[in-house]
Amino acid sequence: MKNTVAILEKPGKMVIKETQMPTPKDDEVLIEVKYVGICGSDVHGFEHGPYIPPKDPNQVIGLGHECSGIIKKIGKNVRKFKVGQRVCIEPGVPCYTCEFCLSGHYNICPNVDFMATQPNYRGALTNYLTHPEAMTFHLPENMSLIEGALVEPAAVGIHAAKMAGDLLGKSVVILGAGCIGLMTLQACKLKGAAKIVMIDILDNRLNKAIELGATATLKGNDPQLTEKVKSIVGEYGADVVLETAGSIFTAEKALEVVKRRGKILIVGSIAGGVPVEFLKINREVTIQTVFRYANDFPATIDSIANGDFDVDSIADRFFNYQDTQKAFEFSVNNKKELIKGVIKVAD
Repeated sequence: MKNTVAILEKPGKMVIKETQMPTPKDDEVLIEVKYVGICGSDVHGFEHGPYIPPKDPNQVIGLGHECSGIIKKIGKNVRKFKVGQRVCIEPGVPCYTCEFCLSGHYNICPNVDFMATQPNYRGALTNYLTHPEAMTFHLPENMSLIEGALVEPAAVGIHAAKMAGDLLGKSVVILGAGCIGLMTLQACKLKGAAKIVMIDILDNRLNKAIELGATATLKGNDPQLTEKVKSIVGEYGADVVLETAGSIFTAEKALEVVKRRGKILIVGSIAGGVPVEFLKINREVTIQTVFRYANDFPATIDSIANGDFDVDSIADRFFNYQDTQKAFEFSVNNKKELIKGVIKVAD
């Protein structure tokens, strides 16, 4: 077996190079990668370099962390898996010993080794990778490998809705109708939200939001946006507002459309400072950041397998592994034609 890896040679340039075949440790599995989703953080990394630059300027940087594949080898202590089984992976490997891991919140482990970022910057865009058994998950027979690669972003939406608390009968506004916004939409529906308003500037995303069950959609550049939101959810605003676009504009807009005693959840990664006019929200509004997921993969897989969560239709553009450079260029330059890109590494 030969192994290659797609690496970020410099911002704007991905190259595929030969690399060593990894050997699984005693508690690891060797996976032949089949599909890798292109995350917004990957696109940012392609354009500008990683959100958290490596300390070593010679650090090899890989991209991709949403992946599925087939087990090819198992370590001697592995019990859950056999060669040939289809799996997806949770890309963060926590330390399991800090106070956050021990309390069940391993997603905020300060020592986590998360794919395509610090400390090792290893990406999923490779033919073969090793991963701990504990962070590897079976795919049910009725789930495709494409769906398996999209468990990771779906888990972000599931976790965000869980962090929002009780949503039964509540009004929800989601700012950003990209992949994460659409996953969050579905998760809020599963939790019983009565009204869900999706906001974005791209028609293809808003059309998909309606397909997936949004109550209404609004254009983010509408000068009457705040008034129109309140005409749908009520004069005081929404019970819950989720920011999933990762922009200062949407974070500021969240302050305008949230109800008194409502809750704002910041799901997107926002670069730069967000000015907060506290007089606008000095009505017992809660602002909560949301970071990845914790213990959410099993429920996410079940929701997809049961048909309660549609990830398949969100993936609307596929690229071959050898065209990784073109895949990222397309993701940067054709956002009006793209909701979610997926790279097929192997048949």
